[in-house]
Amino acid sequence: MDLEISYCVVNNDGREYLLACLEAIRKNGPSGKSSEVLVLDNASTDGSAEMVRERFPEVDLIELDRKQGKAANDSLLLRRSKGRYCLLLNEDSEVLPGAVEALLGALEAETEAGAAGAQLEDAEGKGYACAWRFPGIRSAVVGALFLHRRLTVQSGGTTTREVDWVQSSAMMVRREAAAEVGYLDPDFFVYYDECDFCLRLAEAGWKTLYVPDAKAIHHDQLATDLSAGLPRIVEFHRNRDIYMRKHHSRAAALAVRVLTSFSYAVRSVVALLLPGAPAGVYRAHARQALFPGRGESLRDRSEAAT
Repeated sequence: MDLEISYCVVNNDGREYLLACLEAIRKNGPSGKSSEVLVLDNASTDGSAEMVRERFPEVDLIELDRKQGKAANDSLLLRRSKGRYCLLLNEDSEVLPGAVEALLGALEAETEAGAAGAQLEDAEGKGYACAWRFPGIRSAVVGALFLHRRLTVQSGGTTTREVDWVQSSAMMVRREAAAEVGYLDPDFFVYYDECDFCLRLAEAGWKTLYVPDAKAIHHDQLATDLSAGLPRIVEFHRNRDIYMRKHHSRAAALAVRVLTSFSYAVRSVVALLLPGAPAGVYRAHARQALFPGRGESLRDRSEAAT
């Protein structure tokens, strides 16, 4: 007999974050619901796996000896899980009280929904955008006009509603739906994997929900130091281009690259006038958006290390 909930956590050298994530599951998971916790340790070297074995012996721990991408990791966990519903979590995500019940309730109430995303908050408890319209020329034009917060972001408000896609840092998935569409596409190493997944769910007739009553902390680990953060910028734009070429024409992909580069270039110029603004980061985004094939990505760095 299937369990009700599988907590599926991917960890990348985030021992202390993982500890907080697992403690939040233990403390804030709903009582009376059968569940399991699976942790995929992505070839960490910081003692994460040892910590899980010592402090959370009930966890089903999967240890990889070489790193792989987030989509591949999430798919491995979904295939391994036994729950009707699988809550995908990053190691730096912490479910808050009532979050799991709210996500579960939303999926049980809407039987045609294949996924439901929580409202994400930063470490200070401030909510931020975590659901959007699907990318395309329209959204790129909106971004170039700096109207994205009004016309592209779909999170916010107080009622559960259907959206295009949600961030997978705290996303509950109906396992049946995930299996139907073939789980997440491993061509996406990091970024746009959940966007592609939600689009394929929609094409198969499944809805995606944004659930504001479900709240989860997602710690921001992104660096503003380009020496550390540039591979993430490369990966971000490369994966957006993969998404565009997968679901749209080459001409549309090129248009999105140009429009996105323009919007970041404008930001970089404005940032020169604002003390402390990361003009260099915006310039890197502008360059990478236009030429996504250049530079070393997270995937490149991972593969070079093996």
